[in-house]
Amino acid sequence: MGLFSALLGNAGTVSQEDLQKDYGKLLISGEEIELGFKLIRDVFIFTNKRLILVDKQGLTASKVEYKSISYKSISRFSIETAGTFDLEAELKIWVSSEQVPSIRKQFNKSVNVYDVHNVLATHVLK
Repeated sequence: MGLFSALLGNAGTVSQEDLQKDYGKLLISGEEIELGFKLIRDVFIFTNKRLILVDKQGLTASKVEYKSISYKSISRFSIETAGTFDLEAELKIWVSSEQVPSIRKQFNKSVNVYDVHNVLATHVLK
């Protein structure tokens, strides 16, 4: 993920090995990381059980919030692919019965948003 893309707010893919090393302590028995993305300092991780959002706060990022969202609480989601002149794809997730998306993330063109869609569809539509 390039610095320019990150500054624009576009997330890029992070390897499962790096995610396991940095966030493995958050996982429960039988939980596995399937896909993960980094946006400047923040990270979001799709596991086989939930979505984990990592929000590093403050200038030093010493304070970190870990938010877990179970797939069963996701009522709907959408992806918007990147276009020719539009450099990013977008993910929107609605939690429970909220009228506006609770989560909005943008991905740079290097991310295959269909992989994101497949992970969500696999777990949300069970």
